[in-house]
Amino acid sequence: MTRTIVVTGGATGIGRATAERFRADGDEVVITGRREELLAKTAAEIGARAVVCDATDPVQVRRLVDELPKRIDVLVNNAGGNTDFNRPAGDDLEQLKANWIANLDANLLSAVLTTTALAPRLTSAVVHLGSIAGARGPGAYGASKAALATWNLDVAAELGPRGITSNVVAPGFTAETEFFQGRLTAERRETLLQATMTKREGEVADIAGTIHFLASPAARHITGQVLHVNGGALTTR
Repeated sequence: MTRTIVVTGGATGIGRATAERFRADGDEVVITGRREELLAKTAAEIGARAVVCDATDPVQVRRLVDELPKRIDVLVNNAGGNTDFNRPAGDDLEQLKANWIANLDANLLSAVLTTTALAPRLTSAVVHLGSIAGARGPGAYGASKAALATWNLDVAAELGPRGITSNVVAPGFTAETEFFQGRLTAERRETLLQATMTKREGEVADIAGTIHFLASPAARHITGQVLHVNGGALTTR
């Protein structure tokens, strides 16, 4: 049966790879994001439908709901990123507060708003994009991803009686994304690479494949979990 999949932040990187993975099954895929031109280009290339939506804005999320089908099988909350890369640093308390709120908006509240708005229409699975930083990362970005993992437990408990699972996929260093905003040095890249047991960079297909699995019938009894996909850079023991 053809499913309807919603992928937030679906124009590039992990979001695009995830949308492509579901499209390969013949699923109907809706990708959302803030950059209209890029979103439309990706949608045309992979055969998805594009809806412009900033997931941190309640007004735009409500508008998104109005444009979606009455049944949503899978929601992938992929939108987010480390907003500190694009904001001024400093010891000013007002700026510090604004920087923290920006990360919480991007990585936690975007998922909270979208999931809450679409919950009545969901039938199968929710997958949130976390990060290795949620377990050991510093600052506002790490804290926002840790909060996402904790909030996921509420989602899993609330939606579980309806047969809907909710999990977090937490990537480590993954190539082919915009995460570092061009700021990744060769030295830092090598450090991240050597921290893995596999001695290779993660690929967007690694993350997309894990998300696809969690939305599959094989994963119907997996919920409330954080699945780390990092080549052994972080282990559970």
